[in-house]
Amino acid sequence: MIHGIIEWSLRNRYIVLLLATGLFVWGAYSVKTNPIDAIPDLSENQVIVFTEWMGRSPQLIEDQVTYPLVTNLQGLPKIKYVRGTSMFGMSFIYVIFEDNVDIYWARQRVLERLSTISKTLPGGVSPQLGPDGTGVGHILWYTLEAPNMDLGEQRAIQDWYIKFALQNVPGVSEIASFGGFQKQYQISLNPNKLLYYNLSAPEVISAIRSNNNESGGRKFEMSDIGYIIKTSGYLKSTEEIGNIPVKNQKGIPIRVSDIATVQMTGETRLGIFDQDGEGERVGGIVVMRYGENSADVIEKVKTKMKEVSKGLPEGVKFDIVYDRGELIQESIDSITTTLIEEMIMVSLIVIVFLFHWRSALSIIIQIPITIAASFILLNAFGISSNIMSLTGIALAIGVIVDNGIIMSENAYKHLAERYEVWEKEQLNQNDHEKMV
Repeated sequence: MIHGIIEWSLRNRYIVLLLATGLFVWGAYSVKTNPIDAIPDLSENQVIVFTEWMGRSPQLIEDQVTYPLVTNLQGLPKIKYVRGTSMFGMSFIYVIFEDNVDIYWARQRVLERLSTISKTLPGGVSPQLGPDGTGVGHILWYTLEAPNMDLGEQRAIQDWYIKFALQNVPGVSEIASFGGFQKQYQISLNPNKLLYYNLSAPEVISAIRSNNNESGGRKFEMSDIGYIIKTSGYLKSTEEIGNIPVKNQKGIPIRVSDIATVQMTGETRLGIFDQDGEGERVGGIVVMRYGENSADVIEKVKTKMKEVSKGLPEGVKFDIVYDRGELIQESIDSITTTLIEEMIMVSLIVIVFLFHWRSALSIIIQIPITIAASFILLNAFGISSNIMSLTGIALAIGVIVDNGIIMSENAYKHLAERYEVWEKEQLNQNDHEKMV
């Protein structure tokens, strides 16, 4: 069979050259379309279920949230195992599926099961799915440089402007905010005054909720003009909260300010984010969606940042503290340089040892064609261009040219032997002619 292929190739050289050219063009296209990353994604095929129940101890979270979720999620199809973690006020469930399962199919199965489990959980507890990212999905970290702005204002800009804008970038799964203060109205009740006015905390909560509401009326027409009636009752300041009446005693209203202190403050924090020892910063983490091209997503995020920067307050700008794109570029440049150096070195060695440029050329041509064709297989198996895959190609260059060198030397040897036989035949023929 091998002899037949060699004979056919020798008889149809132009067809072989045309096929090799087509393979090289296809491989060159695959190089451009192949996803690029710094490191291979070896994370498990998992779906994260996050549940928040603030103020509860880890043991209570374990008994009433984590355990029911773990036991019910174990019956899902194509599942390997389920891990559960409980901590103060939060529960994390990691549902690990088989490697060949589509991640969005898995998320759909988990979501269907959660719709039935939620009824058995305590009131007010609502499990939710984590982002559709992987363990290596954190592709970019940024902070805000705002020297003349307090941390609460910075966090508000991050949560209500920057986050929503960057989440629209194709390939971005989530923008996780960190640092600063999340603004909130805080009401500190005085227990002595509650006892004096014969009030309870639920009564105060009910009064505030009922006064922080907006409702609509009906529509009526007058003089061919339609009017819509509505009431605006959302609380907008600490003064409005303080003036809310809680109870009426002997014709005198008891307001929130009479029994509590109302102030604008930040939510209780469990940690801070300090950058380079120069103070706290507010920022976000860009989480890439499963299966996306990280280099492409990073470029799109940076382009969107330039657009978002135009709407930021004066003096506020982005400071990128971690950019995987730089690591990707350095890795690709390093491997590319190594590939070029190896190709040049192999070519020189082949030319020096064979000392026949046509034989050397036939061997050297194999290197770019084989490397380009390898990217066709990388795309077929869903493998990205990373340090591991490109290093494997670099190490395989020696193996690539081995076959060509062996075949060229073998052909050169047989041709030399045939040439030696032909020379002897020619000498014998000449001697015979002289004798005649």
